Amino acid sequence: MKNKKKKLSEEEEFAKYLEKIEDPNYQGGSQHLPDNATTSEKTKYEICEKIVKYKKNKQITTEELAKQIGLSRAETEDILYCRINYLTLDRLLNYTDKLFAPSRVKITFEEGRNVVYA
Repeated sequence: MKNKKKKLSEEEEFAKYLEKIEDPNYQGGSQHLPDNATTSEKTKYEICEKIVKYKKNKQITTEELAKQIGLSRAETEDILYCRINYLTLDRLLNYTDKLFAPSRVKITFEEGRNVVYA
């Protein structure tokens, strides 16, 4: 009986953690994409992931990335931490043009999911 109570407590803690990181105002790191995310949210998240990979592959600092895309450090961190509620799709596409020029986005719709290539 003790293990069951402990397990329930762990599940409750995990649920609280998910609630915390899904909060649009969360500042503690990368935001989690909600399970019920819209196509637009998923697309913005995937573009943010592409930019994070670009930064890692180029081994550049956040400041260098910010300079390349013409943003402040704080605005760039919104991208790097996938704070998609602060970002619009058209702005993200403009940033990819600056990083991956010439760039092209291909959207493929599959039953039940959306795949974006930037």
